Amino acid sequence: MNGVPVEGKVVLVTGANRGIGKALAIKALECGAKKVYATARDESKLAEVKAIDSARVVTLTLDVTNSDQVKAAAAAATDVDIVINNAGMGTGAQLLADDVVEKSKLEMDANFYGPMRMVVAFAPILKANGGGAIANVLSVAGLVNFPFAPTYSTSKAAGHSLTQGQRTVLAGQNTLVCGIYPGPIDTDMTAGMTVEKGSTEELANYVFDGIANGTEEIYTDAMAIQLAQGLKADAKAVEKSIAAQFQNVRD
Repeated sequence: MNGVPVEGKVVLVTGANRGIGKALAIKALECGAKKVYATARDESKLAEVKAIDSARVVTLTLDVTNSDQVKAAAAAATDVDIVINNAGMGTGAQLLADDVVEKSKLEMDANFYGPMRMVVAFAPILKANGGGAIANVLSVAGLVNFPFAPTYSTSKAAGHSLTQGQRTVLAGQNTLVCGIYPGPIDTDMTAGMTVEKGSTEELANYVFDGIANGTEEIYTDAMAIQLAQGLKADAKAVEKSIAAQFQNVRD
């Protein structure tokens, strides 16, 4: 699949109010995007992104777990070329806890059903606009289960498989579908974790380079790249190594 350089394109980023999503929205502007739809559940929290370039940034209220809001966003952003499904959540649920089912449902709704809703709504728009690209922000935790976040890992594994399916279905309309696989990134979600973390700025660079080059699996930091290489060489060894290293990683 051909790449989609961001210069001159219209980009939509979910969860753009902070962390990875904010960095992606800013980087899209720096790379010359014609317009950036910055979305969040609370639109007022997008003021900083809007202030960077009020002429090119359009803010929208969007909770990806709300089907009506997803449809409304699609109706508002009919000129979009690149959709970045970044919004997600982690609850810290543990597998033997009494509340594990309820918490894991919340993660699945955001991390699996959210990108599913978005692609159903935006695929026809991308087709009408020539194909474009979809990029789903996943995680290396979707490739091997991290014991400190087992249900989050499970939801990202579901998102990984979903991304593969979307890639197959959308190939016929010339839509590039990318999976983005960060290791631990320095955001609110990883606060208190005593592991080496990548930066959101580095991640954003990898993402837009990958989309421009037509890269289907985008690994965004040294740990992610090393883990992907390890999985190709010996997946079982990586599983055991992650299980041993990431039991207790919070202060």
